[in-house]
Amino acid sequence: MMRIVIFGASGKTGRAAVAEATARGHRVTSLRSADADITQPEAVARAVSGHDVAIAAVAPAAADPRAFFQAAANGLVTGPQDAGVARLVWVSIASLLPDASGVPAVDTDGFPAEYRPFSMAHRIALEVINASGLHWTAVSPAGDFAPEAPPVGGYALTEVGDLTSRITRADHARALVDMAERSGMRGEHFGVVPLDPAT
Repeated sequence: MMRIVIFGASGKTGRAAVAEATARGHRVTSLRSADADITQPEAVARAVSGHDVAIAAVAPAAADPRAFFQAAANGLVTGPQDAGVARLVWVSIASLLPDASGVPAVDTDGFPAEYRPFSMAHRIALEVINASGLHWTAVSPAGDFAPEAPPVGGYALTEVGDLTSRITRADHARALVDMAERSGMRGEHFGVVPLDPAT
């Protein structure tokens, strides 16, 4: 049993992670944005104190995404380190994963301009986290979420993005909690694809 704190627990991804971690018997602290301001290191330090690992599934409500994700990353780096918590699982975004040719989708000519600021803000956050001393793993859908599909009960990890891929939040949450439980997945960004029922 682990002690897991989950930031962004009121969102769809966060709720799925809370459900998965609780079902496995972990001691879960679920936090909404009103419970702890992740842009403030002191608030994060108080929230993570006494936990083994933090899962962050956060997004800006109305704030500028660049300012929010940079501040959130700073808070999620400094706060845990001040509290003696070294493990962070960060919900990232598929557009930062390289495609089959090695180029992240956000850096391709055909990437929609309206989505670029949000993706670049996520990149800034990942750079801040990567430069820290935290034992971190980033986990995103390899493409996007499938809000209407039923979970298949499994997943596969990939280092390659596929923007046509869709995974349910329940199956994605399995990956999040698995990464929280594992100590060897350090400093890597993984995409999650649904497990083929035929395999």
